[in-house]
Amino acid sequence: MPTRKLTVRLPEEEIDFAKGYAARHGLTMTQLIDRYLKSLQHLPEGDLNPDIIRFSGIIPETVDSRDEYYSALEEKHK
Repeated sequence: MPTRKLTVRLPEEEIDFAKGYAARHGLTMTQLIDRYLKSLQHLPEGDLNPDIIRFSGIIPETVDSRDEYYSALEEKHK
């Protein structure tokens, strides 16, 4: 399959993270991005990430997650 070059602009800290992750796992940046994009192709359109699905049901239905989130933000930024 022919390949083409793609330029992506990201915040410096995101690039540093990606490069470090790739290095720790013995991958090039091209391989890292290629693997990630291929993993997205296996998800049906509109489905949640498998990690999200794995964690669903942990929080009881009686908890108002939006209220908890905003309360945590208010507490954090006091």
